[in-house]
Amino acid sequence: MSQHGNENADKPRESIDTEATQAATVTEEVDVEQTEDTAAQTEGGDAPSPGEDGSVRISDLEARISALEAENSELKEQYLRKQADFENFRKRMQREKEDSAKFANKELLLDIIPVIDDFERAISSAKSTPDFASLYDGVILIEKQLTGMLERKWGLKRFDSVGTEFDPQHHEALTMENSDDVEHATVTDDFQKGYMLHDRVLRSAKVKVAMPAGPQTSEDEVDSE
Repeated sequence: MSQHGNENADKPRESIDTEATQAATVTEEVDVEQTEDTAAQTEGGDAPSPGEDGSVRISDLEARISALEAENSELKEQYLRKQADFENFRKRMQREKEDSAKFANKELLLDIIPVIDDFERAISSAKSTPDFASLYDGVILIEKQLTGMLERKWGLKRFDSVGTEFDPQHHEALTMENSDDVEHATVTDDFQKGYMLHDRVLRSAKVKVAMPAGPQTSEDEVDSE
């Protein structure tokens, strides 16, 4: 009887332990659920208030805008400087181009001035000494000096046409006549000399041309045609 009583006395203790274990399990489950809820709230939206988050982002944007404005201002200044440099360069090139065209014949003119001096001396000599033969010789000498200088230094050469075959690249026919003495169109006189600049015709010679005489055509033959 005593043994049976002890067994009945032990049963309430086991029940108490089981209830305690169950209570602890429930407590752990509640803690886990609360922890998961807290994590979900933290990830999903339990962040700083919209006002705080908005103020931080606006500050970053304002800083970025300020940096871009400063960069844009610097680029604009660089563009304006380059534009001004280009405009100055364009004006300088225009001035140099105008000066080059204005003074392109400087060397040629320096070579011609001594010839003008020779003409002035010849004219002064003719006034004081009425010796036309000497004047003529002096003018011929000056002319040879001038043409020689132009050919030697500048490539300007006068070409003769009389007795040569007519060439439309070199000659301009002012008058023409038939002749039995020529077999092809031949220059018989030049009214104005032609000039070459190096290997190019600078001015054609104005000439008179003799054409070979062809068979005479009667009026009846012309009418029959």
